[in-house]
Amino acid sequence: PSWSLHTAGSSSKENKQAILAPSEQTSTVKRLFGFEKEDISSWHRLVCLLNRPTDPASLGIFRFLFGMLMALDITQERGLSHLDYKYLDGAPVCRFPLFNFLKPLPMDWMFFVYFVMFLGAVGIMLGCFYRLACLMFISTYWYVFFLDKTTWNNHSYLYGLIGFQLTLMDANRYWSLDGLRDPRKRNAHVPLWNYTMLRTQIFIVYFIAGVKKLDADWVEGYSMKYLAHHWLFDPFKLILPVELINLMVVHGGGLILDLTAGYLLFFDATRPVAAAFVSYFHCMNSQLFSIGMFSYTMLATSPLFCYPDWPRCFFGRFPEFLQPILPFISPPPIPSSSCVYPNPPSGSGEQQEEAHAAPKPTTPSFKHKFRAIFTILYITEQFFLPYSHFITQGYNNWTNGLYGYSWDMMVHSRSHQHVKITYTDGVTGDVGYLNPGVFTQSRRWKDHGDMLKQYATCLSENLPRFNISDPEIYFDIWVSINDRFQQRIFDPRVDIVKADWSPFQPNSWLMPLLVDLSPWRTKFEEIEGSLDNQTEVVFIADFPGLYLENYVSEDLGNTSVQVLVGQVNVEMVDEKKNYSLQPGEKMQIPAGAYHKVYTVSEGPSCYMYIYVNTTEAELQKNFTKLSELQEKVRNGTETEPLPPELQPLITGLDDQDSTGDNSVIDPVVRVFLKRQKRMQEVKKRREASLIERFQRFASKKYYSIRRGFLMTAIALRNLAVGLPSLEQLTREVAYANMKETETSQDEHLKDEVGHGEL
Repeated sequence: PSWSLHTAGSSSKENKQAILAPSEQTSTVKRLFGFEKEDISSWHRLVCLLNRPTDPASLGIFRFLFGMLMALDITQERGLSHLDYKYLDGAPVCRFPLFNFLKPLPMDWMFFVYFVMFLGAVGIMLGCFYRLACLMFISTYWYVFFLDKTTWNNHSYLYGLIGFQLTLMDANRYWSLDGLRDPRKRNAHVPLWNYTMLRTQIFIVYFIAGVKKLDADWVEGYSMKYLAHHWLFDPFKLILPVELINLMVVHGGGLILDLTAGYLLFFDATRPVAAAFVSYFHCMNSQLFSIGMFSYTMLATSPLFCYPDWPRCFFGRFPEFLQPILPFISPPPIPSSSCVYPNPPSGSGEQQEEAHAAPKPTTPSFKHKFRAIFTILYITEQFFLPYSHFITQGYNNWTNGLYGYSWDMMVHSRSHQHVKITYTDGVTGDVGYLNPGVFTQSRRWKDHGDMLKQYATCLSENLPRFNISDPEIYFDIWVSINDRFQQRIFDPRVDIVKADWSPFQPNSWLMPLLVDLSPWRTKFEEIEGSLDNQTEVVFIADFPGLYLENYVSEDLGNTSVQVLVGQVNVEMVDEKKNYSLQPGEKMQIPAGAYHKVYTVSEGPSCYMYIYVNTTEAELQKNFTKLSELQEKVRNGTETEPLPPELQPLITGLDDQDSTGDNSVIDPVVRVFLKRQKRMQEVKKRREASLIERFQRFASKKYYSIRRGFLMTAIALRNLAVGLPSLEQLTREVAYANMKETETSQDEHLKDEVGHGEL
């Protein structure tokens, strides 16, 4: 038994002492939960239970692993390796802090903040000046976390919570440098609430994530629909079609695992099976998603559900000559003032000798009661926060609450079809348009009203520098969530600069999600299945009284709009003509021109654009002809000499040809050969051996971590002795940016080959 209120473990030697009341007949409750019913029958007994002495071994191993993973995370997902790009001094950048008064420090000082965070993580790992290290880590971590909402996610929030919990715990009582310095801390008991809090936190992560996946979109298989095509699911394709893999394995399996993992890790009988499944689950996630150290952190939490003395049993199996460098396996833990020790049992003989050796009985003091109260309040708060959206209503959009503490992981996927930012000069009335994302390094503002308000405010402060006075800012953002219609998320008629927003009031300019149209997704699949490979379709839904202004690229030479629901008027801007369309009717849209689609029905209208990229279709035909010609030349069946513009099909492209400087070469041939080369590189990388993949991975991480530390050293030097000359600083940054040739090429290589060079 190892639930959150579990004792040190029946296999531990300390249980042979008289710390706990012995019982020849262990009750069913204790076998299952690790404590008796009487232990929670009164407040006094509950305090004693939560402060019960427990083996520190498992907690110490988790502390080491967590600190190590956070040290790695700081250089990667926290952004140390590219910090200078994010916090470049003097750059006009719109930022999205939780509290608007929070501002980033000058760039060199931000490197110092990250350096302190890294030292804190290393201190946690080594258990060196542990409490100070925890404070160094969590103070800087939460500062960086609150500084940028665009980077928020569930696991980043979890790291901060665990760091906060470890600050309050005695996790340096095992395998720590503090234990070498202070014998009183070395191998000392820790109170049971240390394990209770961590285990419950991980249980909440699993269980609430499962409850959130009871959402209809997840159950019906729309949330992570694309995952079924990933190579990790290839073994399932031997026995199941992709549709069932998506529904049963991706969504059904994820739902069942999250709902049950916490419970299965809870009990002795099911823990081995649960550990195997969650380990496989997290290993898959590490390959499916770019989630940094999250998968490995969750792997590190699984042993917390085992008996607290498992490291002693595990490392005790290693050869004796390795014991000096491994966590120690003996002697038994020593008493600690953090724990409450019961009165020794009365008895005779061997029991009296054990009672004589047992720790001195103690009664709960104020600190023990306070820690018990805090543990209960913290756990209650963690269960409450994922459902506290009725308080922070200003952060509710189509999904509820601040993004982070809700544990609704991967439940919602979004795609953006159209984003338009319009400004109006408040003095002259001039109207203009802004490039979406100008003055910002993130695209996440498009889905969140609070960030949109911050972005609009920032734009209004920056635009006067470009002779735009008192600007009004309007956003027209079209989003599809979980394969629904593309629709507006915010009212495009509202000036967001002057719009009201409060964290505790509903957002009045948020457009409702048209959930009544969700059943259309089945029809979408039928329509998409009836189209050929070159034809694309986009499904649109709009509100009465609004219109969509759209421009059809000249590449899309065959575009039509067809009404599904409601009534629309299509205005051809250049022709100054209007066309009325009813459900089932369609019309051709000319390429290279603007048009507007007005919704004139009483309810929402639904329509779809069907289009063919005629330019790319023609390009594909040319590619096919060039490929056939190249093959004929290679096998000798082509007897006619090739003209100069086609000679590279035989000789290939040199560096000058690749840049387009050679005007003799046919542009289509140049694109064809560059695409061919890229496809060969992709194929080579996909077919690489495990050793080659590991070398590429290790090389990439090495140069990333190397750059982070070198840039930190430059920043610390600047703070200590001042800035060097510009020439010296340029050389130092160039040295920090140095990368292996293959690593540099990989960064520009995409898994899916496209035609970006067009």
